Amino acid sequence: MGHALITAGTSGLGRKVIEEFLKAGHCVTTTYFSNYDKAQKAKENLAEYSHRLHIEQADITKKDDIKKLVDRAVAKFGGVDYLINNAGPFVFERKNLMDYTEDEWHEMMEGNLNAVFYLLRQTIPHMRQQRFGRIINYGFQGANSASGWPYRSAFAAAKSGLVSLTKTVAFEEAENQITSNMVCPGNIVGDMKEASIEESRKTYDEKTPIGRSGTGEDIARTIMYLCEDNSDMITGAVFEVTGGLDVIHRYR
Repeated sequence: MGHALITAGTSGLGRKVIEEFLKAGHCVTTTYFSNYDKAQKAKENLAEYSHRLHIEQADITKKDDIKKLVDRAVAKFGGVDYLINNAGPFVFERKNLMDYTEDEWHEMMEGNLNAVFYLLRQTIPHMRQQRFGRIINYGFQGANSASGWPYRSAFAAAKSGLVSLTKTVAFEEAENQITSNMVCPGNIVGDMKEASIEESRKTYDEKTPIGRSGTGEDIARTIMYLCEDNSDMITGAVFEVTGGLDVIHRYR
């Protein structure tokens, strides 16, 4: 079995991802930023996998933290087979571009784009050595078309840049049997980020054409498929996991 490095996996959309990798028999290194209690709860809930789960505190907007993270992950479980870039800061306050501070802008770029670059620099050499690797980045609904996102300009700009980076890495590393893809979650909010598909089917969601809210399990299942050995023909692709929210153009 392999070793998955999954940033920010102790809560939110990453929580189901680490669970699925552990269930599949892989070793997992994951991170938390500041919520120690949430990280401990995840560790307790996954106690049966404790010998294959390593949790590190890390700030992925800092290059030094990223290097330490990868060094410790490799020391613990060996080379990284799967890099899942789940972490990504977000400015929740709705504001126009001109109202962003320079610090907020830089945080969005560091956490959502530059951090991926630094993680790739640290992990791809291991993947090249073993001639196998799976890289999964996160976007947002519509990221593949570089659509504008009012009030979320910095986040959207970083993620749109990440679309291009995802595709470039897919081409450059294909000869090394490394794939690079992006998953774009739809409107998955609140408790649904850590929920199962079964839970979401208990409540009808009129906003989603499929009739239920998306969940963390939907994202995890997509990622697990893209990380299979036999999914090597899928690279440079952007997957919308939206329940049909993205399939028609809505005029406003």
